[in-house]
Amino acid sequence: MSETFPRAGRLSKGYDVDQVESFLGRARAAYEENGRGPAMTSWHVRTVGFDLVRGGYDVDAVDAALDRIEDAFARREKQRGEERSGSQAWQTQLRTQEQSLRAQLGRPDGERFPRGSGMELTYDIDAVDELCIRIEESFAMGHPLPPDAVRLAVFKSRRGSRGYREASVDAFLDRVVELLVVQTV
Repeated sequence: MSETFPRAGRLSKGYDVDQVESFLGRARAAYEENGRGPAMTSWHVRTVGFDLVRGGYDVDAVDAALDRIEDAFARREKQRGEERSGSQAWQTQLRTQEQSLRAQLGRPDGERFPRGSGMELTYDIDAVDELCIRIEESFAMGHPLPPDAVRLAVFKSRRGSRGYREASVDAFLDRVVELLVVQTV
């Protein structure tokens, strides 16, 4: 049996092969059934997670494939949204979604997200704010960032109130990617 992706090094960790293959099978079935099979959206692809195991699939290769699969589902969602509501209404819905995001992006530096507490791991405030400023500027100029500019963002870790809560930032950036994907497909 041929492998779908290259493997991580012998001593390196990669994504669990069985989990990846199972998810890809479900995604393929959902896409090929064109809405008549198992329900799956670009969100399901964007938020899937796999265990890390020695000798698993190379993380970068799988992540790149997932980005392409997410884009394919997003194109279909956009097409269906335009068919269902009309192109004008779909664009209005996207502008409304963008305005909702811009409200949070427009908050002052250091106040965009809740701070952590105790010893919990958090994201570096300056790095998150810098990305938020880039996103806001791109919306203001009418030239949205490529989704990978947000998907691939990495932030330094902090502890407690010295950083933003990871879950809050991740959930917000997920909404940004969702919008960017449908704007750019």
